[in-house]
Amino acid sequence: MDMTASLIATTLSAGTPLALAALGLLINEKSGVVNLGAEGMMLMAAVVGFAVALSTGNQWLAFAAGAVTAALLAGALGVLVIWLNTNQYATGLALTLFGAGLSAFIGIDYVGKTLPNFTAWNIPGLSQLPFFGPALFRHHLMVYLTIVLAFGLVWFFDRTRAGLVLRAVGESPESAHALGYPVRRIRLLALMAGGALVGVAGAYLSVIYTPLWVQGMTAGRGWIALALTTFATWRPARVLLGAYLFGGVTMLQFFFQGSGVQVPAQLLSMLPYVATIVVLALMSRNPQWIRLHMPTSIGKPFTPES
Repeated sequence: MDMTASLIATTLSAGTPLALAALGLLINEKSGVVNLGAEGMMLMAAVVGFAVALSTGNQWLAFAAGAVTAALLAGALGVLVIWLNTNQYATGLALTLFGAGLSAFIGIDYVGKTLPNFTAWNIPGLSQLPFFGPALFRHHLMVYLTIVLAFGLVWFFDRTRAGLVLRAVGESPESAHALGYPVRRIRLLALMAGGALVGVAGAYLSVIYTPLWVQGMTAGRGWIALALTTFATWRPARVLLGAYLFGGVTMLQFFFQGSGVQVPAQLLSMLPYVATIVVLALMSRNPQWIRLHMPTSIGKPFTPES
């Protein structure tokens, strides 16, 4: 029972940065923009967040710094793909390469340094329950805020005027423009808002999840988060479920090792990425189902004259 509770707890913790990043990318794609720069943005936010936490000792300033860093990078991406109509895929890949290289350069002085473990938020009363307490109610506050955010986005997209406008921009930018909505500005704001969530995910990795800085520490989580948006068919609640599923797969390697199961460590390390490929392959078997939920203008440039 203790091991099962520990597996559930670590799954929630491991799934949180994936969920945050995927929700940010979901906002981007709802507006019609594909952001392939998430991996580089997470790395930049991770090193900046770690530096701020190390110098100030304040985790929330670190989260804010990570969010601002990634939002600025997303803004630069937006200027290129929204106003200059550069290819979204090539520009996003360039941003990933840029973020990976620059974060490695900035983080040279922080390699080997660690942060103190910030206190988890124990929910009064519930955290003392047997099994459920350590499994569900002794986590960092960001774990709970991520869950609230996911369901908040469900309400935002389905029940608010701003959410409907954002979806309209992603579904039919020409019609939204004809109705007087500033499509380019809306896309830029959505890109920066989503980028901020990607940045919080990166900062969470280096400040809370593994309180240290290591070059390339995201280990492909930006790409997994991108795959999660398709896995979830662009629905926030399903993004949350998928993030915990992939987080659980990631934690299985430690669970097996702790249980004495003789499985090569290299094979266990492959599990999250194999699971990503398998899920995408299964999803692609029904392309019509994907098209029913995918924003129709995703990845396509928009010019007011069109």
